[in-house]
Amino acid sequence: MHALIVEDEAKAATFLFNGLTENGWTVDVATDGHVALTFLQETAYDIVLLDVLLPGRDGWSVIRQMRASGITTPVIFLTARDSLGERIRGLDLGADDYLVKPFAFSELMARIRTVLRRGREVSATTFRIADLELDLLRHKVSRQNQAIDLTPKEFALLALLARTPNEVVGRKVIAKEIWNMDTAGDSNLVDVAIRRLRRKLDHPFPTPLIHSVYGVGYLLGERSE
Repeated sequence: MHALIVEDEAKAATFLFNGLTENGWTVDVATDGHVALTFLQETAYDIVLLDVLLPGRDGWSVIRQMRASGITTPVIFLTARDSLGERIRGLDLGADDYLVKPFAFSELMARIRTVLRRGREVSATTFRIADLELDLLRHKVSRQNQAIDLTPKEFALLALLARTPNEVVGRKVIAKEIWNMDTAGDSNLVDVAIRRLRRKLDHPFPTPLIHSVYGVGYLLGERSE
């Protein structure tokens, strides 16, 4: 089993590293958010233990980018930030659990076991919408069994839409999740990205799957325009 610890406080990182390695885990440590995302793009981990307050990119930004990029690795937040609002925020962003410091290592291991067991039961790494198939682990997309080459941003955008098929995803949500922009504003970045994705995903096929909802955003699914 392979874990990524994302923690900039040396004492806490050492505590986690020693505990996990003693339990037979292989462990990598990232001390800032940018390094963490690089590790996640290069290595398939079984669990991520993620602090919130980090240099570079904070934990909120790290998990947001993970999920937008189609990285489904389970995440447990380990943080001293214990307000109800912050716990809810962490879970809403895609975390699998939220553990407040200080904690007993035995409790952390129990939570890791629970998350991994739950992940084996319900984890979805492949989406099928009509004749479209999206494989998050292999970063592969096909339609009518024809492979479609996407850029990383295009893949992340498609993965975001695929998580809620036939439901509208707002332009502001897309801008935030894919480009970490707080507002879509007057920028046509989202619209340009959608047009490029449509050229690859829809134009070669008789039935469009990406649909515009005027003034709101876009959805992925089968429906009449």
